[in-house]
Amino acid sequence: MAPSLRDVQLTAPAGRRGITAREDGDDLEDVRLLDSYDEEAAPAAGTRREEDEAEKGMRRIQVRVAGMTCSACTSAVEGAISALPGVARASVSLLQNKAHVVFDPSLVKDEDIRDAIEDAGFEAEVLPESNNSQTRSQKTLTGQFRIGGMTCSACVSSIEGILTKLPGVKRAVVALTTSSGEVEYDPSVITKDEIVCAIEDAGFDAAFLQSNEKNKVLLCVAGFSTEMDVQVIGGILRNLKGVKQFQVNISLSEVEVIFDPEAIGLRTIVDSIEKGSNGKFKASVQSPYILATSNHAEESSKMLRLFLSSLILSIPVFFIRIVCPRIGFFSSFLLMHCGPFLMRDLLKWMLVSIVQFVIGKRFYVAAYKALRHWSTNMDVLVVLGTSASYFYSVGALFYGAFTGFRPPIYFETSAMIITFVLFGKYLEVVAKGKTSDAIKKLVELAPATALLLVKDEEGRHVGEREIDALLIQPGDILKVFPGSKIPSDGIVVWGTSHVDESMVTGESLPITKEVSSTVVGGTMNLHGVLHIQATRVGSNTVLSQIISLVETAQMSKAPIQKFADYVASIFVPIVVTISMLTFLGWFLCGVLGAYPDSWIEGSSNCFVFSLMFSISVVVIACPCALGLATPTAVMVATGVGASHGVLIKGGDALERAQNVDYVIFDKTGTLTQGKAAVTTAKVFTEMELGDFLTLVASAEASSEHPLSRAILDYAYHYHYFGELPTVNGDTKQSREEILSEWLLEAIDFSALPGRGVQCLINEKRVLVGNRALLAENGVTIPAEAEIFLIDLELNAKTGILVAYDGNFIGLLGIADPLKREAAVVIEGLKKMGICPVMVTGDNSRTAQAVAKEVGIEDVRAEVLPAGKADVIRSLQKDGSMVAMVGDGINDSPALAAADVGMAIGAGTDIAIEAADYVLVRSSLEDVITAIDLSRKTFSRIRWNYFFAMAYNVVAIPIAAGILFPLTGLKMPPWLAGACMALSSVSVVCSSLLLRRYRKPRLTAILQIIVE
Repeated sequence: MAPSLRDVQLTAPAGRRGITAREDGDDLEDVRLLDSYDEEAAPAAGTRREEDEAEKGMRRIQVRVAGMTCSACTSAVEGAISALPGVARASVSLLQNKAHVVFDPSLVKDEDIRDAIEDAGFEAEVLPESNNSQTRSQKTLTGQFRIGGMTCSACVSSIEGILTKLPGVKRAVVALTTSSGEVEYDPSVITKDEIVCAIEDAGFDAAFLQSNEKNKVLLCVAGFSTEMDVQVIGGILRNLKGVKQFQVNISLSEVEVIFDPEAIGLRTIVDSIEKGSNGKFKASVQSPYILATSNHAEESSKMLRLFLSSLILSIPVFFIRIVCPRIGFFSSFLLMHCGPFLMRDLLKWMLVSIVQFVIGKRFYVAAYKALRHWSTNMDVLVVLGTSASYFYSVGALFYGAFTGFRPPIYFETSAMIITFVLFGKYLEVVAKGKTSDAIKKLVELAPATALLLVKDEEGRHVGEREIDALLIQPGDILKVFPGSKIPSDGIVVWGTSHVDESMVTGESLPITKEVSSTVVGGTMNLHGVLHIQATRVGSNTVLSQIISLVETAQMSKAPIQKFADYVASIFVPIVVTISMLTFLGWFLCGVLGAYPDSWIEGSSNCFVFSLMFSISVVVIACPCALGLATPTAVMVATGVGASHGVLIKGGDALERAQNVDYVIFDKTGTLTQGKAAVTTAKVFTEMELGDFLTLVASAEASSEHPLSRAILDYAYHYHYFGELPTVNGDTKQSREEILSEWLLEAIDFSALPGRGVQCLINEKRVLVGNRALLAENGVTIPAEAEIFLIDLELNAKTGILVAYDGNFIGLLGIADPLKREAAVVIEGLKKMGICPVMVTGDNSRTAQAVAKEVGIEDVRAEVLPAGKADVIRSLQKDGSMVAMVGDGINDSPALAAADVGMAIGAGTDIAIEAADYVLVRSSLEDVITAIDLSRKTFSRIRWNYFFAMAYNVVAIPIAAGILFPLTGLKMPPWLAGACMALSSVSVVCSSLLLRRYRKPRLTAILQIIVE
């Protein structure tokens, strides 16, 4: 089984900085919502699958595949790719016409994969890496730096020592003789510029040269058409530092460039081409989504042209057969002889031959390639049916010409079949395009251009320049006017305004933005002018990662689709067998005189009579409807979910969620707002309250737990009557400086999961945590303090106990208000037949008080992070389906263990990575939306399968003539072709009904009548 998005790693190896929770729990916009987890920077913690280990060093590409019509085609493509040595995983999407392939580049090349797909009978094109919206996972880079000013080996040792101490630097080697250094570093932790600054701070000159990183981009260049132009562009690119390789395609006006993104930016390349040619050449990067849209439009246009061409040629054939014999002049003309042939027969033969072999060539080519690889698809059925009708008619034409006895000719049958099939394929292409409307709407959120503030060498703004939004680079200062969309994720460096972030958070009220506030690309600036510094661009932005997540989900297959894939693999052979049996049955009965001659009056003989039934069986059967039943519904559902703030990571997650029996909630940050605040502080010794708060804050300053931040804020406010700055952007340093001014030095600090923290202050042990921590260290809690603590816990507050030098000295009470929708959502889940459970590391009394307030009966308190996964496994023992809703790193094991993991969008990156669903808006109401959408989707899928199966089960016997003996009704082949064409369209249209999905109203679920 391929590794899924639910796999997770929890700890960081020695020497590497671990993943941390977000620093400011109050601001949703501060979250790196969907950043990919650094797979290489996190070691195996026992939760990753063996396939992930196998994928190290693997390459991932996307291939556009044209010509697929049903799930049998996708199976053929997957089989062809998987058969190649070195291919670890291949996933093919029928609707997106794409294949995602993970392979070992040392064993197989891109061209080999493309050739394998083409050999299987389909057109293939390896998409440029810039067209891949998947986030490129960060990895360790090796950078080369020029270092000046070194005179001896002591300088070398000094620089190496400084570099190896920098966070994110894995290895540093400095060469005195070449005045250079090679540094292996993690670009997600430290940048090349910071390394240069560290060397310069040590008293040496430094400059970045190059890295081992490579990016590939496809540029569209307007203005070049001759070999001389190619040489000019080649000269420009060769002179650019950081460009490693390029290839010019003069016929398509494209240039493929491989460059080092650490040494040169994409905008620099584009600008250099324009300046180096004195403005003659204009280079641009085309959005992958625009390319996908143009490919879809091209496919629709091509199918429409084929259908209209076939229709224009088929209409005269129809008129010659039905209308013209009733008009005297035309009847006489058509009955004229041209040699041994009648004029009407020659005209029909000529017109139908064009339809059969020119317009219908695509069916013959696809059928040949499929049969060559021992697979079958819809094209095989179309070719069999139309060829039988056409070649029989040709044989009958010559038989009549040379014998004088003219049997009926059915040229119009093959023409009408092809026309109706093409019409159905055109409608199918159009309908399938509508299933991806959600992604198109997300793409449209991002502005096409951005206003860049140009700086001079001293860093002063000297002008403005409008650039393509795809060319924004980290560090750019961008100007955003009121009423404009923010072009990239970033930090406000000047100005104040209000921003509409409803597309991410669902919050309808505008959010105030000022200096140091973070902004999300694609959101709307409402009032003032803002200057923002771009921090994450391209595929790293929140919007791009939402799109990537939706695309990944649409590529995945729900387990229920395995049934359709199996049926599709045997469908065509079964249909062909039924067709042959139909022919033999009717023919033998006719030879033996089992039915009267009056039945075959219009067919001249029992052979033709039987052949028409046989052709109808072949033509009416439709494997496409089965293949489209699940992927179209999943694609629409994932798009609809994204528009409602519910990101679904795959069809398998969608399928599991419909059967959820239990929903487990974490308490802090999930049922509560995650905005903990100290409400009580009490000292039980002679120590002053101010000194007590300073001591506790000093111990908690190194912790990243939300309760620690609440304690720090409370202590600071007690001393200075103000608020601590947040930890975002440029204010992080000022916050640390403020803390260092009044806090005591804490050494030997350690965080104890599920218990608290401990450290040494003034060479005395300080313990801050729960009862378990103090009990482990032999600290006794006085009776007075125990009574006070119990009272706090009964009021749904968390008690934090403090011991100093082995003695209990005081405690703090912390409250975290419940989310306003928590109680209503819990009641709604009960009405849906789902049992809510609360699992928390908090003490039993506080947990019971919170649970009573929201209406949860099943409470598991004082559970360590690893124990949450054990609780889930205990509920799964009887076969129950369990969902987990959480937001923190400590919830990640439980999210991974649950059948359905749901991460709150305001949670940590690692929790989001471990989950199947991401509730972007952090609203618990979306838990109900996710489950309801899953149920509605699979109800629609079941209807799709019913329609697809019922169509074939009913239509094939009717086409075989089962009703003819009783009613005298039979289905001519051209009508069978029309039915087949419309069957797949009906399934796609059925899935499109999911676009009308509306979030369930809690009043309806709770059966509340609002007057």
